[in-house]
Amino acid sequence: MRRVSRIAVASVATAALAVTVSACGGSSSSSSAGGGKSKGIGLAYDVGGKGDQSFNDAAFSGLQKAEKDLGVSGRDIEPQDGESTADKVQRLEQLAKSGYNPIIGVGFVYAPAVKQVAAKYPKVTFGIIDDDTVQAKNVADLVFHEEQASYLAGVAAAKATKKNHIGFIGGVDIPLIHKFEAGYIQGAKSVNPKIKIESQYLTQTAEEGGFSSPDKGENATNGQIDAGADVIYHAAGLSGQGVIKAAAEHKVWAIGVDSDQYEQSALAKYKDSILTSALKNVQGAVYDLAKSVIKDGKPQTGVIRGSLDNGGVSLADSNPAFKDNADLQAALKKAEQGIKDGSIKVNAS
Repeated sequence: MRRVSRIAVASVATAALAVTVSACGGSSSSSSAGGGKSKGIGLAYDVGGKGDQSFNDAAFSGLQKAEKDLGVSGRDIEPQDGESTADKVQRLEQLAKSGYNPIIGVGFVYAPAVKQVAAKYPKVTFGIIDDDTVQAKNVADLVFHEEQASYLAGVAAAKATKKNHIGFIGGVDIPLIHKFEAGYIQGAKSVNPKIKIESQYLTQTAEEGGFSSPDKGENATNGQIDAGADVIYHAAGLSGQGVIKAAAEHKVWAIGVDSDQYEQSALAKYKDSILTSALKNVQGAVYDLAKSVIKDGKPQTGVIRGSLDNGGVSLADSNPAFKDNADLQAALKKAEQGIKDGSIKVNAS
Protein backbone atom coordinates (compact mmCIF):
# COMPACT_ATOMS: atom_id res chain seq x y z
CA MET A 1 0.00 0.00 0.00
CA ARG A 2 5.47 -7.04 -0.24
CA ARG A 3 8.27 -6.24 1.87
CA VAL A 4 11.74 -5.86 0.36
CA SER A 5 13.36 -3.36 2.68
CA ARG A 6 12.32 -0.86 5.32
CA ILE A 7 13.67 2.24 7.01
CA ALA A 8 13.48 1.79 10.79
CA VAL A 9 10.41 -0.48 10.61
CA ALA A 10 9.62 -3.30 12.98
CA SER A 11 9.71 -6.88 11.64
CA VAL A 12 6.53 -8.70 10.74
CA ALA A 13 5.04 -11.70 12.48
CA THR A 14 5.59 -14.92 10.55
CA ALA A 15 2.50 -16.97 11.31
CA ALA A 16 -0.49 -16.31 9.09
CA LEU A 17 -2.63 -15.50 12.08
CA ALA A 18 -0.01 -13.98 14.35
CA VAL A 19 -1.36 -11.00 16.20
CA THR A 20 -0.11 -7.89 17.92
CA VAL A 21 -2.21 -7.11 20.96
CA SER A 22 -2.49 -3.49 21.99
CA ALA A 23 -3.12 -2.06 25.45
CA CYS A 24 -6.13 -3.58 27.17
CA GLY A 25 -9.19 -1.74 28.31
CA GLY A 26 -12.73 -2.48 29.44
CA SER A 27 -15.30 -4.26 27.29
CA SER A 28 -18.29 -2.58 25.70
CA SER A 29 -21.97 -3.29 25.45
CA SER A 30 -22.16 -3.71 21.67
CA SER A 31 -23.08 -7.05 20.11
CA SER A 32 -20.32 -9.48 19.15
CA ALA A 33 -20.49 -12.57 16.94
CA GLY A 34 -22.20 -14.51 19.71
CA GLY A 35 -24.51 -11.72 20.77
CA GLY A 36 -22.53 -10.86 23.92
CA LYS A 37 -20.31 -7.93 24.73
CA SER A 38 -17.73 -6.67 22.26
CA LYS A 39 -14.16 -7.54 23.14
CA GLY A 40 -12.95 -4.41 21.35
CA ILE A 41 -11.71 -3.35 17.93
CA GLY A 42 -10.16 -5.67 15.37
CA LEU A 43 -7.78 -4.21 12.78
CA ALA A 44 -6.28 -6.12 9.83
CA TYR A 45 -3.48 -4.28 8.03
CA ASP A 46 -2.84 -3.71 4.34
CA VAL A 47 0.38 -4.48 2.46
CA GLY A 48 3.35 -2.90 4.23
CA GLY A 49 1.87 -3.42 7.68
CA LYS A 50 2.26 -1.36 10.80
CA GLY A 51 5.34 0.82 10.72
CA ASP A 52 4.88 2.18 7.19
CA GLN A 53 4.74 5.74 8.63
CA SER A 54 1.77 6.30 6.33
CA PHE A 55 -1.50 4.50 5.59
CA ASN A 56 -1.40 1.60 8.05
CA ASP A 57 0.06 3.69 10.84
CA ALA A 58 -2.80 6.15 10.46
CA ALA A 59 -5.25 3.29 11.02
CA PHE A 60 -3.26 2.16 14.07
CA SER A 61 -3.47 5.70 15.49
CA GLY A 62 -7.25 5.47 15.21
CA LEU A 63 -7.18 2.18 17.09
CA GLN A 64 -5.03 3.70 19.83
CA LYS A 65 -7.34 6.69 20.19
CA ALA A 66 -10.36 4.40 20.45
CA GLU A 67 -8.66 2.29 23.11
CA LYS A 68 -7.89 5.38 25.14
CA ASP A 69 -11.14 7.31 24.71
CA LEU A 70 -13.61 4.42 24.65
CA GLY A 71 -11.93 2.20 27.23
CA VAL A 72 -11.73 -0.93 25.07
CA SER A 73 -9.01 -3.28 23.96
CA GLY A 74 -7.80 -3.70 20.40
CA ARG A 75 -6.14 -6.41 18.35
CA ASP A 76 -4.22 -5.63 15.17
CA ILE A 77 -2.96 -8.25 12.74
CA GLU A 78 -0.17 -8.00 10.17
CA PRO A 79 -0.44 -9.09 6.52
CA GLN A 80 1.73 -11.89 5.17
CA ASP A 81 3.78 -12.17 2.01
CA GLY A 82 1.96 -13.90 -0.83
CA GLU A 83 -1.27 -14.32 1.09
CA SER A 84 -4.59 -15.14 -0.59
CA THR A 85 -8.14 -13.94 -0.07
CA ALA A 86 -8.69 -17.14 1.91
CA ASP A 87 -5.98 -16.02 4.33
CA LYS A 88 -7.74 -12.68 4.79
CA VAL A 89 -11.06 -14.45 5.32
CA GLN A 90 -9.50 -16.62 8.01
CA ARG A 91 -7.99 -13.54 9.69
CA LEU A 92 -11.31 -11.66 9.79
CA GLU A 93 -13.17 -14.75 10.96
CA GLN A 94 -10.69 -15.20 13.80
CA LEU A 95 -11.38 -11.66 14.96
CA ALA A 96 -15.14 -12.15 14.71
CA LYS A 97 -15.06 -15.48 16.58
CA SER A 98 -12.91 -13.86 19.26
CA GLY A 99 -15.60 -11.25 19.90
CA TYR A 100 -14.12 -8.14 18.29
CA ASN A 101 -16.57 -5.56 16.97
CA PRO A 102 -16.07 -3.55 14.82
CA ILE A 103 -13.55 -5.28 12.57
CA ILE A 104 -11.76 -3.14 10.00
CA GLY A 105 -9.86 -4.22 6.88
CA VAL A 106 -7.22 -1.59 6.09
CA GLY A 107 -7.19 -1.39 2.30
CA PHE A 108 -9.23 -2.24 -0.79
CA VAL A 109 -7.59 -5.69 -0.98
CA TYR A 110 -9.91 -6.76 1.85
CA ALA A 111 -13.09 -6.25 -0.19
CA PRO A 112 -13.70 -9.92 -1.16
CA ALA A 113 -12.91 -11.10 2.37
CA VAL A 114 -15.09 -8.48 4.06
CA LYS A 115 -17.99 -9.32 1.74
CA GLN A 116 -17.74 -13.01 2.60
CA VAL A 117 -17.20 -12.72 6.34
CA ALA A 118 -19.75 -9.94 6.92
CA ALA A 119 -22.45 -12.21 5.51
CA LYS A 120 -21.53 -14.92 8.04
CA TYR A 121 -21.48 -12.53 11.03
CA PRO A 122 -24.45 -10.16 10.62
CA LYS A 123 -24.22 -8.98 14.24
CA VAL A 124 -20.69 -7.69 13.74
CA THR A 125 -19.96 -4.35 12.03
CA PHE A 126 -17.18 -4.46 9.45
CA GLY A 127 -15.32 -1.52 7.98
CA ILE A 128 -13.19 -1.42 4.88
CA ILE A 129 -10.90 1.46 4.02
CA ASP A 130 -10.50 2.62 0.41
CA ASP A 131 -13.27 0.48 -1.08
CA ASP A 132 -16.95 1.19 -1.69
CA THR A 133 -17.94 -1.98 -3.55
CA VAL A 134 -19.16 -4.01 -0.56
CA GLN A 135 -22.82 -3.24 -0.01
CA ALA A 136 -24.23 -4.79 3.18
CA LYS A 137 -26.22 -3.68 6.20
CA ASN A 138 -23.29 -4.35 8.55
CA VAL A 139 -20.49 -2.88 6.40
CA ALA A 140 -19.12 0.67 6.41
CA ASP A 141 -17.18 1.69 3.29
CA LEU A 142 -14.62 4.23 4.52
CA VAL A 143 -13.43 6.14 1.46
CA PHE A 144 -11.95 9.54 0.62
CA HIS A 145 -11.67 12.25 -2.01
CA GLU A 146 -7.93 11.70 -2.36
CA GLU A 147 -7.92 13.79 -5.51
CA GLN A 148 -8.91 16.90 -3.54
CA ALA A 149 -5.92 16.77 -1.18
CA SER A 150 -3.74 15.87 -4.15
CA TYR A 151 -4.93 18.97 -6.02
CA LEU A 152 -3.70 21.06 -3.10
CA ALA A 153 -0.42 19.11 -3.12
CA GLY A 154 -0.07 20.02 -6.80
CA VAL A 155 -0.63 23.70 -6.04
CA ALA A 156 2.00 23.51 -3.29
CA ALA A 157 4.47 21.75 -5.59
CA ALA A 158 4.00 24.29 -8.37
CA LYS A 159 4.57 27.13 -5.91
CA ALA A 160 7.63 25.48 -4.34
CA THR A 161 9.50 24.36 -7.45
CA LYS A 162 12.43 26.46 -8.62
CA LYS A 163 12.69 24.66 -11.96
CA ASN A 164 9.02 24.49 -12.98
CA HIS A 165 9.58 20.74 -13.01
CA ILE A 166 7.95 18.37 -10.51
CA GLY A 167 7.26 14.65 -10.13
CA PHE A 168 4.70 12.09 -9.03
CA ILE A 169 5.42 8.52 -7.93
CA GLY A 170 2.56 6.07 -7.46
CA GLY A 171 3.07 2.74 -5.76
CA VAL A 172 0.87 0.60 -8.00
CA ASP A 173 -0.85 1.41 -11.30
CA ILE A 174 -4.45 1.11 -10.10
CA PRO A 175 -7.54 3.39 -10.17
CA LEU A 176 -7.16 4.41 -6.51
CA ILE A 177 -3.67 5.81 -7.11
CA HIS A 178 -4.76 7.38 -10.40
CA LYS A 179 -6.90 9.70 -8.24
CA PHE A 180 -3.79 11.01 -6.49
CA GLU A 181 -2.00 11.57 -9.79
CA ALA A 182 -4.97 13.24 -11.49
CA GLY A 183 -5.58 15.72 -8.69
CA TYR A 184 -1.89 16.52 -8.35
CA ILE A 185 -1.41 17.24 -12.05
CA GLN A 186 -4.56 19.37 -12.21
CA GLY A 187 -3.54 21.38 -9.14
CA ALA A 188 -0.03 22.01 -10.42
CA LYS A 189 -1.27 23.10 -13.84
CA SER A 190 -3.76 25.48 -12.24
CA VAL A 191 -0.70 27.43 -11.08
CA ASN A 192 1.45 26.96 -14.17
CA PRO A 193 -0.13 25.34 -17.25
CA LYS A 194 3.34 24.82 -18.73
CA ILE A 195 4.87 23.08 -15.72
CA LYS A 196 6.74 19.87 -16.54
CA ILE A 197 5.57 16.82 -14.59
CA GLU A 198 7.33 13.46 -14.33
CA SER A 199 4.95 10.60 -13.52
CA GLN A 200 5.81 7.00 -12.70
CA TYR A 201 4.25 3.90 -11.14
CA LEU A 202 6.56 1.50 -9.35
CA THR A 203 4.70 -1.71 -10.23
CA GLN A 204 1.60 -2.95 -11.99
CA THR A 205 0.43 -5.06 -9.03
CA ALA A 206 0.79 -4.83 -5.25
CA GLU A 207 2.31 -8.33 -5.23
CA GLU A 208 5.34 -6.89 -7.04
CA GLY A 209 6.09 -4.62 -4.08
CA GLY A 210 4.91 -1.24 -5.30
CA PHE A 211 3.56 -0.29 -1.87
CA SER A 212 6.21 -2.03 0.22
CA SER A 213 9.65 -1.43 -1.33
CA PRO A 214 11.53 1.71 -0.24
CA ASP A 215 14.34 0.79 -2.64
CA LYS A 216 11.98 1.02 -5.59
CA GLY A 217 10.77 4.41 -4.39
CA GLU A 218 14.32 5.64 -3.93
CA ASN A 219 15.44 4.51 -7.39
CA ALA A 220 12.42 6.09 -9.08
CA THR A 221 12.97 9.36 -7.24
CA ASN A 222 16.63 9.47 -8.19
CA GLY A 223 15.55 9.09 -11.81
CA GLN A 224 13.04 11.94 -11.61
CA ILE A 225 15.55 14.20 -9.88
CA ASP A 226 18.13 13.38 -12.56
CA ALA A 227 15.52 14.40 -15.13
CA GLY A 228 15.19 17.80 -13.42
CA ALA A 229 12.30 17.52 -10.95
CA ASP A 230 12.79 19.33 -7.64
CA VAL A 231 9.49 18.50 -5.90
CA ILE A 232 8.33 14.86 -5.74
CA TYR A 233 4.90 13.76 -4.46
CA HIS A 234 4.41 10.10 -3.65
CA ALA A 235 1.35 7.91 -3.15
CA ALA A 236 3.32 4.75 -2.53
CA GLY A 237 2.82 3.57 1.04
CA LEU A 238 5.97 2.14 2.57
CA SER A 239 7.84 2.70 -0.72
CA GLY A 240 7.42 6.41 -0.09
CA GLN A 241 10.09 6.23 2.59
CA GLY A 242 12.59 5.71 -0.22
CA VAL A 243 11.14 8.69 -2.07
CA ILE A 244 11.66 10.91 0.96
CA LYS A 245 15.17 9.57 1.58
CA ALA A 246 16.25 10.31 -1.99
CA ALA A 247 14.69 13.77 -1.94
CA ALA A 248 16.54 14.62 1.25
CA GLU A 249 19.85 13.37 -0.13
CA HIS A 250 19.45 15.57 -3.21
CA LYS A 251 18.12 18.51 -1.18
CA VAL A 252 14.83 18.78 -3.07
CA TRP A 253 11.29 18.74 -1.71
CA ALA A 254 9.22 15.62 -1.05
CA ILE A 255 5.48 15.66 -0.41
CA GLY A 256 4.24 12.82 1.80
CA VAL A 257 0.90 11.04 1.89
CA ASP A 258 -1.83 9.75 4.23
CA SER A 259 -0.02 10.56 7.51
CA ASP A 260 1.84 13.75 8.39
CA GLN A 261 5.21 12.37 7.41
CA TYR A 262 7.06 15.44 8.71
CA GLU A 263 6.07 14.24 12.20
CA GLN A 264 6.95 10.56 11.75
CA SER A 265 9.82 9.49 14.01
CA ALA A 266 11.28 7.02 11.49
CA LEU A 267 11.63 9.87 8.99
CA ALA A 268 12.94 12.47 11.45
CA LYS A 269 16.34 12.84 9.81
CA TYR A 270 14.64 13.70 6.50
CA LYS A 271 11.92 15.98 7.88
CA ASP A 272 13.41 19.22 6.62
CA SER A 273 12.89 17.95 3.08
CA ILE A 274 9.21 17.08 3.61
CA LEU A 275 7.30 20.15 2.44
CA THR A 276 3.87 18.86 3.42
CA SER A 277 1.77 15.69 3.25
CA ALA A 278 -1.57 15.09 1.57
CA LEU A 279 -3.65 13.70 4.42
CA LYS A 280 -6.69 11.52 4.51
CA ASN A 281 -8.15 11.06 7.93
CA VAL A 282 -7.87 7.28 8.20
CA GLN A 283 -7.33 7.71 11.94
CA GLY A 284 -10.62 9.55 12.27
CA ALA A 285 -12.48 7.04 10.12
CA VAL A 286 -11.31 4.13 12.28
CA TYR A 287 -12.12 5.98 15.48
CA ASP A 288 -15.55 7.17 14.34
CA LEU A 289 -16.59 3.67 13.29
CA ALA A 290 -15.45 2.25 16.61
CA LYS A 291 -17.30 4.97 18.52
CA SER A 292 -20.49 4.39 16.53
CA VAL A 293 -20.48 0.73 17.52
CA ILE A 294 -19.03 0.76 21.02
CA LYS A 295 -20.31 4.00 22.53
CA ASP A 296 -23.22 5.24 20.43
CA GLY A 297 -24.81 1.87 19.69
CA LYS A 298 -25.67 3.09 16.18
CA PRO A 299 -23.09 1.50 13.87
CA GLN A 300 -22.09 3.41 10.76
CA THR A 301 -22.93 1.62 7.52
CA GLY A 302 -22.84 2.37 3.81
CA VAL A 303 -20.44 4.72 2.05
CA ILE A 304 -18.76 7.29 4.31
CA ARG A 305 -16.52 9.56 2.27
CA GLY A 306 -13.98 12.03 3.62
CA SER A 307 -13.55 15.33 1.76
CA LEU A 308 -12.17 18.83 2.22
CA ASP A 309 -15.64 19.88 3.32
CA ASN A 310 -15.86 17.48 6.24
CA GLY A 311 -12.16 17.39 7.15
CA GLY A 312 -11.62 13.93 5.74
CA VAL A 313 -8.73 15.13 3.57
CA SER A 314 -6.32 18.05 3.94
CA LEU A 315 -2.69 19.16 3.75
CA ALA A 316 -0.36 18.98 6.75
CA ASP A 317 1.24 22.25 7.85
CA SER A 318 3.83 20.99 10.35
CA ASN A 319 6.84 22.23 8.39
CA PRO A 320 7.38 25.94 9.15
CA ALA A 321 8.84 26.43 5.65
CA PHE A 322 5.43 25.45 4.31
CA LYS A 323 3.24 27.09 6.92
CA ASP A 324 5.08 30.43 6.85
CA ASN A 325 5.16 30.79 3.05
CA ALA A 326 2.52 33.49 2.58
CA ASP A 327 2.32 33.24 -1.22
CA LEU A 328 1.91 29.47 -1.10
CA GLN A 329 -0.69 29.65 1.67
CA ALA A 330 -2.72 32.26 -0.22
CA ALA A 331 -2.77 30.03 -3.31
CA LEU A 332 -3.85 27.04 -1.24
CA LYS A 333 -6.60 28.98 0.49
CA LYS A 334 -7.99 30.08 -2.86
CA ALA A 335 -7.83 26.55 -4.25
CA GLU A 336 -9.45 25.01 -1.19
CA GLN A 337 -12.29 27.51 -1.29
CA GLY A 338 -12.84 26.81 -4.98
CA ILE A 339 -13.08 23.07 -4.35
CA LYS A 340 -15.49 23.56 -1.46
CA ASP A 341 -17.80 25.96 -3.32
CA GLY A 342 -17.75 23.83 -6.46
CA SER A 343 -16.09 26.37 -8.74
CA ILE A 344 -13.15 23.96 -9.06
CA LYS A 345 -14.05 20.44 -10.19
CA VAL A 346 -11.19 18.11 -9.37
CA ASN A 347 -10.41 15.25 -11.72
CA ALA A 348 -10.46 11.77 -10.21
CA SER A 349 -8.90 10.04 -13.20
